[in-house]
Amino acid sequence: MNKATVSGEAADLIHRGRKALFAGLAYAGLLSAIINVLQLTVPLFMLQVHDRVVNSQSVDTLTMLIVIAAIGLILFGILDYVRALTFQVMGSLLLRRLNLPVLQAAVAASVQQGGGRAGQAIRDLNDLRSFITGNAIGVPLEAIWCPIFLAVLFALHPLYGLVALVSAILIVVLSLASDLLTRRPLRRANESTIQGIGDMSASLRHAEAIEAMGMLPALARRWRAAQLRGQDLLDIATRRGRAMSSLTRTCRYMMQIAVLSVGAVLVIRQEVSPGSMVAASIIMGRLLLPFDSMVDGWRQWVLASAAWKRVVELLEKETPRRDTQPTPRTSGDLVVDRLVYAPPGSDVPVLKGISFSLSPGEVLGVVGPSAAGKSTLARLLVGVFRPTTGGIYLDGHNVFLWERESFGRMVGYLPQSVSLLDGTIRENIARMQQADPQLVLEAARRADVHAMIGRFPLGYDTRLGDGSFVLSGGQRQRIALARALYGHPRLIVLDEPNANLDTEGERALIRAIEAARADGAIVVLIAHRPSIMQVADKLLVLQDGRIAQFGPRASVVDIDGRGEKIAEKIAKPASTPAVRAVQGDSTRGTH
Repeated sequence: MNKATVSGEAADLIHRGRKALFAGLAYAGLLSAIINVLQLTVPLFMLQVHDRVVNSQSVDTLTMLIVIAAIGLILFGILDYVRALTFQVMGSLLLRRLNLPVLQAAVAASVQQGGGRAGQAIRDLNDLRSFITGNAIGVPLEAIWCPIFLAVLFALHPLYGLVALVSAILIVVLSLASDLLTRRPLRRANESTIQGIGDMSASLRHAEAIEAMGMLPALARRWRAAQLRGQDLLDIATRRGRAMSSLTRTCRYMMQIAVLSVGAVLVIRQEVSPGSMVAASIIMGRLLLPFDSMVDGWRQWVLASAAWKRVVELLEKETPRRDTQPTPRTSGDLVVDRLVYAPPGSDVPVLKGISFSLSPGEVLGVVGPSAAGKSTLARLLVGVFRPTTGGIYLDGHNVFLWERESFGRMVGYLPQSVSLLDGTIRENIARMQQADPQLVLEAARRADVHAMIGRFPLGYDTRLGDGSFVLSGGQRQRIALARALYGHPRLIVLDEPNANLDTEGERALIRAIEAARADGAIVVLIAHRPSIMQVADKLLVLQDGRIAQFGPRASVVDIDGRGEKIAEKIAKPASTPAVRAVQGDSTRGTH
């Protein structure tokens, strides 16, 4: 997606963010101008004390100078504090405006591409806020008002101004040299670090397989090699930056000696007063300080610039164009119209011209060989993926464009890879909302997990994640089913819901599906095991991304080419115990 296709919402968000930053910088720049003028208070006070008070020995003059200097310094302190607050407000405003949109875009990117984009995006925002509220951002604002000090030095004597001008030019040249020497290794080191963190986070999600198959030593060597590559690049940039910083600081001290020496010569020639020599030295140090700080803070500028570019790129490429107005609950048909989906970066579609419709109270079973596009269809049905062409409509509303919070109240989704969030079981079933406990209990009972949860250490308040209570695969799947059933959704999409279930769990799943059908929900059921399909009203056979067959369950023939009907296959004596139990074998025990 190029800039021509950026959503108006993302472009407006970026524009408002930049506008707020520039407005804050302009205000801070105005404050910096006044602050820089007030910083002349001390050198001018010393000049007047040397040239007037010492010579005239007037205590009244000294008292007046002290009063004026005190007023100037108090005003300087107040404005400096106001400028610091300005930067703090800028950082907080940036975080508040971009936090949620960036997180949404990062989640969308993670869905499409995988990886830890969300974590990196949040780190980028925090880095930007730390940069804005730190000292480095104010250095250029100080530097642009340095001509004030230069003008004062020229007013004291042209030689003072000439030495200061040469010194400033030298410091700027050293700053540019520092940038040229450190920019590339810093960028490559930062990219290497981000990639290493993303790879490590992705691998650690499979910690069980890593430990079981002894993959840790090999992965550790890969991680260590990647880390060392990034560290080597960072060491190169750091050494170069430190060298340039030391050289710049040395030059600044030498220039202050130079201006003192010039002042001494001018005093000997009686071209300036002794007080001007001391004042010129102080003003000279203040003039060069921003440039010296710029060299030290260059790395922060480079890192902040890279973080901002990543945030902008993420918002431009991944901000989904969805409705923002909530939609009330509704009921109606589910229509899939000429649906085509090709993954980003691929020209080969996974789904090719899928069309069908379902009415409330119907259960559709989706079957087919592996890689036929079943899980992709499930993600499209719940609006996770954006269709390449065509569309999916629930009661006439596009499921991808639907405002997500109101759409979430309409939909229940059980993905193939079950994941529960860090929090209590109650919070997971309630989808992390502050919900009525009665609704949570109702969803748990519909999924037949209420008794199971009651045996946990703290019941519904048992915490999951971060080394807390560990669930089996079947328990996780059944709690995730309760989450999918929470709130009486009108569209329920279940992808391999019985993959980890035993006979008892499968019977409970079938009862939950039948209850949802009786409640008027549309249920889409994807499974490889045919036992669960006996609850379906219709079957859809996917093959190579196309609909091979679609119709009532009794009329659909299996795709194995032997002419065997799926309905007959389900009813065979070799069916699983769960099917026999559902068909009336109530005497068999569970395991």
